[in-house]
Amino acid sequence: MPHKLRKIRKFRGSRTQGYGRIGQHRDSGSKGNRKVGRHKHLWSKIVTSQPDYFGKHGFTSPQSKHRVESTINIYNLDQLVSGVEINLTELGYTKLLGTGKLNRALIIQVGAASKSAIQKVQEAGGKLIIPQVSEE
Repeated sequence: MPHKLRKIRKFRGSRTQGYGRIGQHRDSGSKGNRKVGRHKHLWSKIVTSQPDYFGKHGFTSPQSKHRVESTINIYNLDQLVSGVEINLTELGYTKLLGTGKLNRALIIQVGAASKSAIQKVQEAGGKLIIPQVSEE
């Protein structure tokens, strides 16, 4: 339970709070050593003892190694298509997703497609060409 009778209450107004000469009990927190000052008064220390402290040093994020799929939804196809056939792989898309409605029969070539996208293309009377990856 919190109460008012903490030791600091006794020392309020005493300038040093019981630590004698001003400046004692300041410890390393106000010297600007551990976290700050490395671009200022500690620069010579950094240059000599830790020359690689600042800057980027070649770390590659594990997330960047995953292939990012470029997806497109069915409702976006009407804006892209002028004819009956469309090759989404040439346009830079890797997967067709099934959000939206397909108003006409299209022949679509793409690397991968979701189940709902395949179903909607077939219901509209179109054809989906997905190249099969050979398993060796």
